[in-house]
Amino acid sequence: MSVLGFVTSFLEPARAPNKRLLNTVLFSVGLTIALVCLSCPRANASVGVVLNESLNSSVDRITGTGHSAIYFSRICPDSPVKLRLCRPDEQGSVMSNYINIGEDQPFEWNVVPLSMYLYGVEDPRNRPLFGSFKIKHLLEERYRTKYLTTYCQGTPCTTSYKAEWREMVAATMIRSVYIFVVDTTVEQDRELIAEFNSLPNRNHFNGVTNNCADFTRRVINTYFPHATNPDYINDFGMTSPKAIARSFTRYALRHPEANFRVLHFAQVPGTIKRSSECRAGTEQLYHSKKFLVPMILFADHELPVVAASYVLTGRFNPERVLEEYPSSEATEIAQAIQLAKAEQDKTRGEQLKIVQHQEQARVIGTQEEWNAYREEFDSMINEAIRGEVVADRKDLNRFFKRIDETGTPLVDGNGAVWMEIADGDGTSKVGLSASNVLAPISDSRAAYRLILARVTYVLKSPKHGRETMLEFKKDWALVGAARVKSEVSPERSAKAYIGTQSIAPASGDD
Repeated sequence: MSVLGFVTSFLEPARAPNKRLLNTVLFSVGLTIALVCLSCPRANASVGVVLNESLNSSVDRITGTGHSAIYFSRICPDSPVKLRLCRPDEQGSVMSNYINIGEDQPFEWNVVPLSMYLYGVEDPRNRPLFGSFKIKHLLEERYRTKYLTTYCQGTPCTTSYKAEWREMVAATMIRSVYIFVVDTTVEQDRELIAEFNSLPNRNHFNGVTNNCADFTRRVINTYFPHATNPDYINDFGMTSPKAIARSFTRYALRHPEANFRVLHFAQVPGTIKRSSECRAGTEQLYHSKKFLVPMILFADHELPVVAASYVLTGRFNPERVLEEYPSSEATEIAQAIQLAKAEQDKTRGEQLKIVQHQEQARVIGTQEEWNAYREEFDSMINEAIRGEVVADRKDLNRFFKRIDETGTPLVDGNGAVWMEIADGDGTSKVGLSASNVLAPISDSRAAYRLILARVTYVLKSPKHGRETMLEFKKDWALVGAARVKSEVSPERSAKAYIGTQSIAPASGDD
């Protein structure tokens, strides 16, 4: 029996004399057990449409389309250009194509392990808590020397920061990522592996007819024919990443057996410019101020058509889809609510909405919960100022920039990132990864400031740039542990403190 079936078994009308009381008790028990079950992840393999936010650079600054890729949970890289089934200890992969991957051969696609794609490291426990171009370039070079030397030996692959294989390493340092996921069978995965391993991996990228979204469409439709489709009206004859995500979501919701859910990975706090929500063609015209005046002057008759097309057919908000379907259980409950509505069972529908709200809150959090964290964190910052951990709030806001300017990032043999900071008395070292920020050799006061700066960023971020509540609670646990560790190691504070004075950037800074 599914989790939802278990819950709804408690919602059947009671036939005992104390019907209302019994229903209430049974529902409370069922809800408690269900929420415990929901905390246990499912083991189903899956495929997903990856929707990357816009970088606000190059052509993307004008179009705002972002980027599209494909996530697999059961397919892993045999090499960057060959596929195989994952081993039990592996977490899946992301396959993507670009206008120019930049390697020695013009490959159509590369595939990298999921954690490498998201964080630039093999083990997600070593994910960096802070992002900068210095750190990202360090992780890119580590990936190149460990996994890409066969395919990336000459220039510009080894030297150019425009080589797009780099976007597949620590992608969350430069933008937020959504993944729209459904289940697959092992037979489907095997068929896709056989097909793509047998076909020539040669680039035929074309921005109009064969772009990254067209590639995603091709892969997903190999699994589920006609599951993804372009929106030629709103994207002016092209295929956009957002159209693929929207059509795939609609397909998944029409197929309850797909076990649909949405994953979100927020951009890592740091010094890199924040990404923005990706847009379809008419949506960009509808929202963008830089296009509004030219449209009014030169296309005043077309402007109402563009606006109507977007409003009536082009709307799709990834963040709202995430909030509604943050897990497969939430999707299952939503489907049961629709069934109860069709059966005009108002009582059962209301009870199911309680379960749905609890599951959504577990993953995403409620506005009240986020506000409570902000209030408690504000008191924590005041305490840190009184204890001279930080000079003031402005000093904390400048921490990322200052540590990036004065420090030298390093990666150890396990893939964890460190920052070495030089001063007049020598050097100190602080861990920048979740696994080492509180390590014995990580400077306790600098680590505390780093985590305070990270949490400050998260609590100020808009929803699309903020991590989920599940992820934030990991940060919150680090805050408490770092505060205790800094209090028992105060003697290191002078050396670790990154002062408020202006310091010239290190040579070679990006």
